[in-house]
Amino acid sequence: MGENTTNSLWYDFKAIEAKWQQKWEVEKSYSVSEDSTKEKYYVLEMFPYPSGRIHMGHVRNYSIGDVVARYKRMRGYNVLHPMGWDAFGLPAENAAIKNNTHPAEWTYQNIDYMRNQLKQLGFSYDWEREIATCHEKYYHWEQVLFLEMYRKGLVYQKVTTVNWCESCQTVLANEQVVEGVCWRCDQAVLPREMKGWFFKITDFAEELLADLDSLTGWPEKVLTMQRNWIGKSTGLNCEFKVDGADASIAIFTTRPDTIFGVTFLSLAPEHPLLHSLIAGTDREKEVTEFANRIITEKQRSSHEEEPVKEGIFTGRYCINPFNGEKIPIYVANFVLMEYGTGAVMAVPAHDQRDFEFARKYNLEVRPVVIPENRDLDGETMEEASILPGVLRNSGHFDSMESIEAQKAIIDYARENAFGSAQTTYRLRDWGISRQRFWGAPIPMVYCDKCGIQPVPQEDLPVKLPQDTPTSDGSCKPLHQRNSFIETSCPNCSGPARRETDTMDTFVESSWYFARYTCPSYTDGPLNKAKASYWLGVDQYIGGVEHAILHLLYSRFFTKVLRDLGYLDIAEPFTNLLTQGMVIKDGAKMSKSKGNVVDPHDLVIEYGADTVRLFSLFAAPPERDLEWSSQGVEGASRFLNRVFRFIDANKASLHDRKSTLPKLSGKGQELHRKCHQTIRKVTHDIETNFHFNTAISAVMELFNALSSLTAEGGDADVPDAVIQEAVDTLLLLLSPMVPHFTAEMWQICGNSDDIESRTWPEFDKEAAKEDMLTIVLQVNGKVRSRLEVPADIDDQSLKEMTMEDEKIRRFLGEKPVKKIIVVKKKLVNIVI
Repeated sequence: MGENTTNSLWYDFKAIEAKWQQKWEVEKSYSVSEDSTKEKYYVLEMFPYPSGRIHMGHVRNYSIGDVVARYKRMRGYNVLHPMGWDAFGLPAENAAIKNNTHPAEWTYQNIDYMRNQLKQLGFSYDWEREIATCHEKYYHWEQVLFLEMYRKGLVYQKVTTVNWCESCQTVLANEQVVEGVCWRCDQAVLPREMKGWFFKITDFAEELLADLDSLTGWPEKVLTMQRNWIGKSTGLNCEFKVDGADASIAIFTTRPDTIFGVTFLSLAPEHPLLHSLIAGTDREKEVTEFANRIITEKQRSSHEEEPVKEGIFTGRYCINPFNGEKIPIYVANFVLMEYGTGAVMAVPAHDQRDFEFARKYNLEVRPVVIPENRDLDGETMEEASILPGVLRNSGHFDSMESIEAQKAIIDYARENAFGSAQTTYRLRDWGISRQRFWGAPIPMVYCDKCGIQPVPQEDLPVKLPQDTPTSDGSCKPLHQRNSFIETSCPNCSGPARRETDTMDTFVESSWYFARYTCPSYTDGPLNKAKASYWLGVDQYIGGVEHAILHLLYSRFFTKVLRDLGYLDIAEPFTNLLTQGMVIKDGAKMSKSKGNVVDPHDLVIEYGADTVRLFSLFAAPPERDLEWSSQGVEGASRFLNRVFRFIDANKASLHDRKSTLPKLSGKGQELHRKCHQTIRKVTHDIETNFHFNTAISAVMELFNALSSLTAEGGDADVPDAVIQEAVDTLLLLLSPMVPHFTAEMWQICGNSDDIESRTWPEFDKEAAKEDMLTIVLQVNGKVRSRLEVPADIDDQSLKEMTMEDEKIRRFLGEKPVKKIIVVKKKLVNIVI
């Protein structure tokens, strides 16, 4: 036996991949149903937006999920591995406008193209479960859930601030505002208040926070991000009365011990009391212009941007209820209406943001919490002090420790009826209204006589209009379509108007994983029996960019579906893997950077299995993958080396041996390597999905197979052992490169399909090393070597090292500080 090294022999990946893809599709190899006799396993990758072409990030994400799915099938699980499309959203609407077509036409064309691309990569999806969220068969049930949540009190309307283009007479998404102007007409965009629909996610804030402790299969960084977003705080809520007015401003603080250090109060520019505070004053115009400018700037900037601190005095004052002091009220650009109460008691001596603002506007800095062994002077302080300490300038709370004072101050506020202890959350209710066309219509109507009325369930779904855009290329939002708006009241049958807002696309992606369990079910949103069998998702895979909102909304929706009686679970995803990005030339692949590598081109040149193998081998899944054309070529060379070996030895491989003979020498060495590789690959997949090290181990096995069976040296290796090694190699690679291994399995003379085989088990005895060569070092320098049994314990190894003649001669009378053992490799004596 021996490896054919003729480099001109390459396997025909195009024919092989087409053959097996057709077989899998015809036989519906990956379609599954509930089976009580099998343990289920639900693996899911975050579904894609149908942009038109898959990219390398998709390939990596879906390759990881496919390996998990195929591996679990080989381990005997009943595996659900579905795919669908997050198909609503602004890009489709923009493309429709640009191309003078309907968003549905553009979307479904892209879906057809991308589905074909995914099939070309050999992903083992149950395509019978495919869903597209823009299809009425999906959003019909989303509308049903909306109405059930409405009846349960989890949906409400309130006024919110939006981006308004007067020229286009429409609300714009943040993405449609480019440097403060409308992306379509280049006219200035202004903030405008209008009603919107909200989900009461805050009703679940405490449960969402507490249940994070149960998600032991999630990365700690994601759990931390979720905890911070929910943002639970405990502290003091109290009222500062407005001087000279019958009004008060509510504040919340987690540092009630600093309340005697308040020297001004800051309002968000959207604060509902602002207009009444300044109405009729000589500062009304100036303050209003400032507030409007700040609101506009906030909407144009990203949440990550830290604004330069700005503010303006309103001309009004409020009273600190603890000491009766009159303090000025400012509007400040760093105060957010969506957090806390939209008003902040400013303590510049003990909050850095307030300190910088106070210094800029020459406001008093008054220290009231003095840390141990320090003295603070408000006029000379260079930064705020946030350390605990002893209270000063704080009335009868002076000399109290700050922690003790917090409780005493809250008790005092409660006893005097101007404050109380309160728990608050950074989390705010989820605004789901979008003033676009391409989204799920909100099933509500407005009647002048009866008010807001839900659409009767028997009249659902409320469908999107199917008319094509006008000749000017416009794609009118629903509020500009009279034929959609005009309807009748479900209560009085009189004239009524449909709701023209559509739902946030996060709504569709918040429950799609559950609909996959019963995508054809027509009696409700979910079939509880099927959902109970499959859920929760055992392994969820996707980018860390979705670590907050998508995952939080999915968790919220799961709890709502539980309360509505559709699910038995409280959390949707048992285990979560957030894979890294694909990097090229030091940056994430993107069209704007001009560094995109099209996976379609790679599949044409190298084949799907090579592309899959590279994406899995180049880096651990949680790390960023650095693109390397040499890496792709290396993956291709490896597969072709395996092919040439099998092709050169197929005659011997066809003569299947049922049992192994008594082994020694090279035969025993190769047999041992087989079982060590099975152990290594199984461990790497089971513990952390480190396919890169698993593939490396398989490559090492092939190198051993090649060298031990090289021409003229194969007499010591029985055919049965070579067959075992080849079978093992193919079985271990099968989840990674399924077309290649399926074909090679047949070439090797196996009568069954490789996918019918179970995952190989390693033999502990066979995997043991007989003897190991251990390097002996003194102070890091090699001084001797030992041949020892592979299962030797550390203490015995240390004793043998100290008895080694060379080591004893080198040590002499020098005292030994410590002995370091590196398993199976070396012993280092430190003197």
